[in-house]
Amino acid sequence: MPNQIEFMQWVKIFASENEAKLRLAGKSLQLLILHDLRICLVQTGDSFYAVQDSCTHNGESLSKGHLNHMGEVICPWHNYCFNLQTGNEIQNRSKDLKTYPVKVDKTGFYIGI
Repeated sequence: MPNQIEFMQWVKIFASENEAKLRLAGKSLQLLILHDLRICLVQTGDSFYAVQDSCTHNGESLSKGHLNHMGEVICPWHNYCFNLQTGNEIQNRSKDLKTYPVKVDKTGFYIGI
């Protein structure tokens, strides 16, 4: 069977990092729907992360959750906790989240899908 090569598509979300910070001001978690994918965009300090929006335990929207003091996203239903960089569920109770790369350059703010 031939190797399948996956190509990443960079989707422009905001015109700049400044716009991203302004649009997310007061919200640390934001639901985005990109090409039928539900993605939770997270701002912690000056960092941005993008992970699948549905909790791998029971499917609840993580964008309805919150961040803990460690900068991990907490599911609003059963408090499953996920590392934003790796997608790992901290206590290994469910599958890890899919993570999406974020890049910012002079042309805008992008998420790779």
